[in-house]
Order: sequence, then structure tokens, then C-alpha cells
Amino acid sequence: MKLHHVGIAVESLSEAVPVFEKLLGKKAAPEETVADQKSRVATFDAGEGRIELLEATSAESPIARFITKRGPGIHHLTLSVENLAQSLATLEQSGIELVDRAPRAGAGGKRIAFLHPRSTAGVLIELIEE
Repeated sequence: MKLHHVGIAVESLSEAVPVFEKLLGKKAAPEETVADQKSRVATFDAGEGRIELLEATSAESPIARFITKRGPGIHHLTLSVENLAQSLATLEQSGIELVDRAPRAGAGGKRIAFLHPRSTAGVLIELIEE
């Protein structure tokens, strides 16, 4: 596994993107809507990983619930794996609680799944198949 990206929950992409463009000295990739997650995503390359800014498109979005509960900030860390289904099975057998028992579609059409923070030291972990 290696770090793929850090997901940051923001209230507004139109406000957050210019800040990160200044910080990183580069433009964001074109924004994308991820219907399954009820969010819009702006992505920045950052060395060997990426930064994803996440804005809710619905009050029922996981991002909206996160911001209501904790405010804007780091939402999750994403680790890349070669075989997502196998990784999920192995992790579940080792006692890691899964949010997703099967892969689903994420940004860029990539297969993703989340691990529950109760079993990952309080950090929401996303796995992405690469």
C-alpha cells in the first residue's frame, strides 16, 4: 500500500480551490461530481500523492454530515492497493471493520472502499484499486 491522496472536506470549492492554488502554485484538475458520494471534487497533484477537496452536493452527503459534526478539514486518507476485493477480505479477517464490504465507484471511475474509523485509530481510510 502507498498513500494515494488526502481528502479534505470543504464548505465551498469556489472558496477553497483558490487557496490551494496559491499554496501549491498550480491549478486544480477539472472538477468532478461523484454522484455515489453526493460530492464535487477538485484535485491537485502533490508530489507522489494528491490532495482532493470535497464539497457536498446534498445535505445527506457524507461530506455534509462530516462538516456539520466536525467542521471543515481532513476527512480521510486514501491508500492504493492492487486488488481491492482481496485487500478487503484480508483486512476484515484481521479484525478491521469495513464500511464497504464490496468495491464501489469513486472519483475518476476508480474502484474504492472505506474502512471504519472505529478500527483504524479514529481515521477514515479509503482504499483505491490501482
